[in-house]
Amino acid sequence: MHFADPDMSSQSGGHDVELFVETPDYDLICTICQGVLRCPVRAACHHIFCKKCILQWLKRCRHQTCPCCRKPVNQSLIFVMFKLSKVIGRLKIKCKNKIRGCPHTLALSEQYCHSMSCLFELIPCPYQGCRAQLLRRDLDAHARHCEHWSQPCHMGCGTVLSHRTQAKHNCYRQLRHEYEARQRNHRAIAAALQRKMRRMQSTMADMKRQIGLICESLEVMDELEEVEEEDLGETSGSFSSSTSSS
Repeated sequence: MHFADPDMSSQSGGHDVELFVETPDYDLICTICQGVLRCPVRAACHHIFCKKCILQWLKRCRHQTCPCCRKPVNQSLIFVMFKLSKVIGRLKIKCKNKIRGCPHTLALSEQYCHSMSCLFELIPCPYQGCRAQLLRRDLDAHARHCEHWSQPCHMGCGTVLSHRTQAKHNCYRQLRHEYEARQRNHRAIAAALQRKMRRMQSTMADMKRQIGLICESLEVMDELEEVEEEDLGETSGSFSSSTSSS
């Protein structure tokens, strides 16, 4: 029987054998990664592998042959073995957090759900800015002292509190302070609008004066034109009469 090279084995697609309470049957071991089959698939030559492992193998193998018998493998003729997957899912495993103290054993298929509630799961502190990694069981104790702890006031005033501000917080005083701040802001906006309106009114008054001056200038020009036209008429009449008399 042929095995994959060490580089391929390090990219395990299967489950770690050490997780299982009892040593799994040899038939349940992937010959590529040497782990317990994860999403087992069968090639046309009847050899079984983890789906991830065989796809990686075929991607790297120039001739795309089975790693066990070297027969050609067609990816379209690889079938998922659902019944075998269910059998493997019922195998008992130790919690992956056993090294941190978790005593539980469970079915492999329950591993994800258990990790979501396992008290020995290592998780990051949920508060922004804190980089601590801690066990889930220690989260509450850590939160009571974490300098990055913050949460909205439980009375509903909307103030985000920290350990430093929580003891001094007073909802009434906070809301009054916010109300007064809004009032000051509104008064400042109203004063700015009034100043703007006064500037606009002053500008409009200047424009009206300028328009009035322009209108007066136009009227004077019209009067001058009329006078000039009258003078020209009289001059023409005098010239005509002197010509006829001569």
